[in-house]
Order: sequence, then C-alpha cells, then structure tokens
Amino acid sequence: MTFTDREFRDALGQFATGVCVITAEVDGILLGSTVSSFNSVSLAPPLILFSLARAAQTLDLWLKATHFGVTVLSESQTDLSNRFARGGADKWAGLAPFRGKSGVPLLRGGLVTFECKTYATYEGGDHEIMLGEVLEFSRTISTPLLFHGGRYRRLHSDEAIETPPNIDVWLHGW
Repeated sequence: MTFTDREFRDALGQFATGVCVITAEVDGILLGSTVSSFNSVSLAPPLILFSLARAAQTLDLWLKATHFGVTVLSESQTDLSNRFARGGADKWAGLAPFRGKSGVPLLRGGLVTFECKTYATYEGGDHEIMLGEVLEFSRTISTPLLFHGGRYRRLHSDEAIETPPNIDVWLHGW
C-alpha cells in the first residue's frame, strides 16, 4: 500500500452519506450505535446492511441480536447521532424507545425507521457486516442528516435536479 489508514479514511470521507442509528436489545441490554455504513442490498427479499467495528465494546451483543432497528436521522437529530456515536456510557439515558412489532427498540423522529430480522453476518476486515431482512418500515418527509468530509452537512436546497428515467436501476443495480 502506498497510503496510510488516515489517507484512506479521508478519501472515503468524500462520499457523502446519510446517518443512521442502529438499535437492538439483547439479554435485557439496550444497544445503539451511530453508523454511516448503511446500504440497500436486495428488494426480494428486502435486505439492508450496516457494519460495526470489530473493536466495538458491544460487538458480542450485536452478534447475538435476532432483530434490530435502523433509524435514518433527520438534519435536526445531530444530538442523537453524537449520543449514539460515543462509546461506553449509557446512550439510552433519558430516552424512551418505542417498540416495533417484533419488540425491537426504535427511536422517534427519524426520516425512516426500519425493523429488521438478522439475516446474516460476515467478517469484513476490521468490521463485521450485518445483513437484515426488513420486516416493517415507516417514513416521513423531512431533510436528511448528511455526513461528508468528517462533518455533518446540510442540503442547500431540497430541489431535485433532473435525473435519467432509469437512475434507480443504474444506482442500485436493480
């Protein structure tokens, strides 16, 4: 390799992403983690993925989770993103999750909330890749919280630019 970990991370940071909080409950312990590594995988079955660092203190619990939730954050939820991005402390202090149909803890106020059944996990270098089968989702119309270049960002406008008619196929391979 001719680049450092930092240089690689900075290069990856040029890809703008949304910000999500992944939630679960295992052995009576509420889990939550902020991720930007969220992606669609398949329409049939409906699959999504996210990844967690193998060094995460709660990774063993995450690997035991049979169900998990994904909350795609709105631009007004930077505090939630920061809360669930930190390690160690009780991230749920003062928050009351609502429960999905499978009992998974979910956060309020996001753009989209997905309720998932764990489908598979894969080792991915220094991360664990977790696939979930979407069982339910709900969505609202709002502006997303974005992350780019190591910082939160805002859309300048919610005006869409014209896209080719088959952009979903091109972008997602569907």
